[in-house]
Amino acid sequence: MGRRARLGLALHLGLALCLAALWAGGLVAADEDGNQDESLESKTLSAEDQVKDHSTGTRVVAGQIFLESGKTDSQSEDEESLHGQEEEKEISLDELNSLEMSNLLNKDLEEAEIQSPVLTAIGGTADGEPCHFPFLFLEKEYAECTADGREDGRLWCATTYDYKKDQKWGFCETEEQSNKRRQMQEAEDVYQTGMKILNESSKKAQKKEAYQYLLKAADMNHTKAMEKVSYALLFGDYLKQNIQSSKELFEKLTEEGSPKGQMALGFLYASGLGVNSSQAKALVYYTFGALGGNLIAHMILGYRYWAGIGVLQSCESALTHYRLVANHVASDISLTGGTVVQRIRLADEVENPGMASGMLEEDLIQYYQFLAEKGDVQAQVGLGQLHLHGGRGVEQNHQRAFEYFNQAANAGNSHAMAFLGKMYSEGSDVVPQSNETALQYFKKAADMGNPVGQSGLGMAYLYGRGVPVNYELALKYFQKAAEQGWVDGQLQLGSMYYNGIGVKRDYKQALKYFNLASQGGHILAFYNLAQMHATGTGVMRSCHTAVELFKNVCERGRWSERLMTAYNSYKDGDSNSAVVQYLLLAEQGYEVAQSNAAFILDQKASIVGENETYPRALLHWNRAASQGYTVARIKLGDYHFYGFGTDVDYETAFIHYRLASEQQHSAQAMFNLGYMHEKGLGIKQDIHLAKRFYDMAAEASPDAQVPVFLALCKLGVIYSLQYVREINIREVFSHIDMDQLLGPEWDLYLMTIIALLLGTIIAYRQRQHQAIPRAAGLRPAVPQQEPPPEHQPPQ
Repeated sequence: MGRRARLGLALHLGLALCLAALWAGGLVAADEDGNQDESLESKTLSAEDQVKDHSTGTRVVAGQIFLESGKTDSQSEDEESLHGQEEEKEISLDELNSLEMSNLLNKDLEEAEIQSPVLTAIGGTADGEPCHFPFLFLEKEYAECTADGREDGRLWCATTYDYKKDQKWGFCETEEQSNKRRQMQEAEDVYQTGMKILNESSKKAQKKEAYQYLLKAADMNHTKAMEKVSYALLFGDYLKQNIQSSKELFEKLTEEGSPKGQMALGFLYASGLGVNSSQAKALVYYTFGALGGNLIAHMILGYRYWAGIGVLQSCESALTHYRLVANHVASDISLTGGTVVQRIRLADEVENPGMASGMLEEDLIQYYQFLAEKGDVQAQVGLGQLHLHGGRGVEQNHQRAFEYFNQAANAGNSHAMAFLGKMYSEGSDVVPQSNETALQYFKKAADMGNPVGQSGLGMAYLYGRGVPVNYELALKYFQKAAEQGWVDGQLQLGSMYYNGIGVKRDYKQALKYFNLASQGGHILAFYNLAQMHATGTGVMRSCHTAVELFKNVCERGRWSERLMTAYNSYKDGDSNSAVVQYLLLAEQGYEVAQSNAAFILDQKASIVGENETYPRALLHWNRAASQGYTVARIKLGDYHFYGFGTDVDYETAFIHYRLASEQQHSAQAMFNLGYMHEKGLGIKQDIHLAKRFYDMAAEASPDAQVPVFLALCKLGVIYSLQYVREINIREVFSHIDMDQLLGPEWDLYLMTIIALLLGTIIAYRQRQHQAIPRAAGLRPAVPQQEPPPEHQPPQ
């Protein structure tokens, strides 16, 4: 019975290992392309990442792994003293059990290897005989089937060791299998050619040429090529936008089990593009995509559970999905920082054309370049930072960044020296990784009191990069950088206090420095704060706060680059491409994408039916408003007031305006509330309240003062007329005693005044009649004009 129990246990373990292997196989990352499409189509998680994300025993903060017990040091020590003896007793039993299990598993694996199927030759001179590996052919040993010696490329093997001697051979595959393999190999070659052109070129014409190769590979059923082409057709990237063709490819990819295809098909059903909208089907496909490891699918599910879209609202479920994606985003953050996310709202651009959108004009960039060439150090440092991180209309370019920093560093600028140290410490295709060179630049910058250099020097001592590990010096330099407000110094200082490295563990200090770094916009600071709120470490546990912080981190992922691509498409006049890109980002929970998608739909985008534009715009205005966007809240009021995409509902419009007024102090909302009180729309008419809201609007915004003045003038006239209607004029005059008011001779005074007025009018009229004939008798003297000379002799 003991033997059977052990075998049964071994079988169970073997089955569990097989399932784990299958699960890991489904999560293998399939996208290694360095292009912008990588950010959209997302990366997939490995099995190791999935395990890390779901584990509660450890956690990563700022690249450091530490225990996540959530208990104080005293509690941990108490538990260790209480359970120490029991653990010692259990260790020996666990070792024996693990040793026995490993022996059983090793034995099962050996049996499995013995019983594994042997490759059998097909056709040839040894049909049905097992292949012999290795075998000798042309004085070379082969440990697997080969196509050497055959012009048709078909794989074969020898059934004895020496092929030349015995001439025993057979094919390793059928002719059909051979054709299929060669076709897939050809497709892979075409795909790699296309990707090489795509990654190495920046010109639009060359990228279009690359997609022609990808199209050819996709026609040959190459999975990665089909994923690339399907997204290009969906967004109109270097291929003509074709929703129907992209849908067909997504369906084909879904049948093959592609997580990217599943996520994209879910997006089509969610947005109703090319298919009838179905939130239930969208949820199914999103779930399958997430199970396959697609990060965008996880992010979409996180937002849906957070906002309760198509599912029951669940903060804990949202936390699970967002944390998994945030772990991946945080692990990609380098020392030089991630790319800048540019959030431009189209509605704000239209309402305030002069408002700065954060984008740099081409003329301004050229002006800075001119200054940099003339030796302006500040311009060189500024351009270096722009090219290092990208954003504001400038593409990321490490080569240009290195050149500008080098020029400024040679001129003695400490900031440029520090950033050169960062680039050498991180390493890239342009700058080779060198701890020694990085350390030199950091020291020069730190000696000049530069906080970036001090922080870099602290990192070197913390991790032993080019110098021995020294926590005291690391703490010293981080404190110096933090005192000057540098976010990296604040972040690392918080991490040291959190983990108790070089200092006594202090969660309150860690929380303080993480908060300071988050105010500077550091992604890892948001991530660390989210972890603390999620686990209740140093603070009261708050799922809601943790989800909001993780959501912020997730929205800094590489897929955020699509925001600028969509904006550029809109500026180029391609509204259909822009709206589809914004719709996908809106599904991921980007508020700016939701408002921009609604704005474009409000302009009657042709990709959506005319009758569907307003209802869809209303949906996305609603989602953007729920995330606190004031303009979206006012738009919701307008849609219900005028009946756009819904029935006219003054009461609902009033509610939205009131929310915008109370929560965001919107002058526009206050003005609208004043108008509704004035007219009695959705609320009882009240002129006094109307005046109050008009006055509040004028106080909230100087731009509202002129329309408020006109509205108050109109309100004054209405109030006067209303007052006149309410009183009886006859009763007023009947109560007036003229003798008391003007005296007993008031009638004589009145007649005298009337006579004087009549005399004045008669005298004025007589003077007018006398002046008219006199003016008519006058004739102005017409000056004599000299006739033009006809034939004057030349002078």
